[in-house]
Amino acid sequence: MKDSSDPASKKLSKVFIYSVLIVGTLVVIGAINPKGFGSVAGFIADGVSNYFGWYYMIITSVTLFFCIFLIFSPIGKLKLGKPHHKPEFSTRSWLMMLFSAGMGIGMIFYSTSEPIAHFFAPATADPETEEAMLEAIRATIFHWGAHAWGMYGAVALALAYFQFRKGESGLLSKTLRPILGDRVDGPVGILIDVLTVFATAVGVAVSLGIGTTQINGGLNYLFGVPINIGIQGLIIAVVTVLFLGSAWSGLSKGIKYLSNLNTLLAAVLLLAILILGPTLLILNMLPTAAGEYINTFIARTLDAAPLNNQKNEWLQSWTIYYWAWWLSWSPFVGIFIARVSKGRTVREFILGLLIVPTSIGIIWFTVFGVTGIEIASKVPALVEFGPETQLFAIFNEMPLSVPLSILAIILVSSFFITSADSATFVLSMQTSYGSLRPAASIKVVWGISLSAIAFILLLSGGDTGLEALQSAAIIAALPFSFVIIMMMISFYKDANEERKYLGLTITPNTKRMKEYLEKEEKQYEEQKNAGVDERDL
Repeated sequence: MKDSSDPASKKLSKVFIYSVLIVGTLVVIGAINPKGFGSVAGFIADGVSNYFGWYYMIITSVTLFFCIFLIFSPIGKLKLGKPHHKPEFSTRSWLMMLFSAGMGIGMIFYSTSEPIAHFFAPATADPETEEAMLEAIRATIFHWGAHAWGMYGAVALALAYFQFRKGESGLLSKTLRPILGDRVDGPVGILIDVLTVFATAVGVAVSLGIGTTQINGGLNYLFGVPINIGIQGLIIAVVTVLFLGSAWSGLSKGIKYLSNLNTLLAAVLLLAILILGPTLLILNMLPTAAGEYINTFIARTLDAAPLNNQKNEWLQSWTIYYWAWWLSWSPFVGIFIARVSKGRTVREFILGLLIVPTSIGIIWFTVFGVTGIEIASKVPALVEFGPETQLFAIFNEMPLSVPLSILAIILVSSFFITSADSATFVLSMQTSYGSLRPAASIKVVWGISLSAIAFILLLSGGDTGLEALQSAAIIAALPFSFVIIMMMISFYKDANEERKYLGLTITPNTKRMKEYLEKEEKQYEEQKNAGVDERDL
């Protein structure tokens, strides 16, 4: 079988070398002294959260409002690609791929545990009251709603625009050319790309660790399978083989089919919980939760609680942590969704990215949150369970508990494979000079590396290792946030010039647009006749 990867992607890049050295060094230190590593990383992460919490609130708000502004701006009419580019994936598959890569495992892992935690320890309401339930659902939806997707969107938008419309490589550093010039081709660009790879590897390793512990927890609760590093290593090995097979088959096949499978399984599980849980209460809570999310959106977005110590501590533990966590995930998810969004307009991209996943999140956390809180209120012992087993303990109090648990394990495994598959592609692309078709061998190397990192972390201290890596993600988010700011400035600067050139206003300059389209079509036909690969046009 002929290898369709780019020749350049087979060369070992400096980004690859530096990234492996940095990530490898941190993993070795964590394996040798997990408690010490976790303590130091946790101390630094706490300092970042305490002293830069206000900054995380602002940067998160800015990225979201920037995306919303573009919906109504003439820039929204620009296509993320050339005029002849058509979307590679159907709208349904595209939306499901966004959702699977961006939220998958976490939405299962925290589906009941976060609402329950807020119900028994709310930010402002009295615990275990009706107001506490409303606040629990509202807070959970807020954390998993549009803010995360605004951060992902800011990164993905710049990447897709410069890669598909301006012909830059898929490296994140290249999006800064309008403000940094040729410096993006030198050490400055390498530094930015290494930071991107590091943040990606950190975020994905934690995700794989979380997925592994939940699969192990489910098997333990269902079949008495022990929770230990041997079983977790076996789980990682099996899932690694599966996601490497998906990665080898190619993006359009593996991730597309898995994303559609994830959607089907998630819909079945959601419907089952809706029917078997407190259905009437859930249905009444859905419009209330959506209304509360919208009504309190601005106030919660900008509320740092400077005069309320109790609420401020709650924000540090939850909201600030989530904003830093999504920020650290933005290069991974942003690069991936940019890759699958070629051919869509800026407006279509942002609307799909903000509305659909947020709506799914509202429904998902309302259904699972209300069910979990109602059951935990009657069986207080469930509160003592960890997040990895709490969901299965709740299922145990419902009809069809075993089928529900099995379905949840399969869904977590499928999301696990999708996330690892996506991350493998992203890391391979970023360490292969931005190639959209990195060599299969490089994808295999990164896939095995990700699984090895997750296993070493579990081996070096279980939860301690994961918490240390989560702390590292919070720390990595701080410098990367400045990169996101530059990406937004760079994108707006170039896209606004493009918009002016095309005469895009509320009433576009049709003559200028026609001339531009004719020019692009002529260039496309010339390159096609010259034998340029269709995928490179």
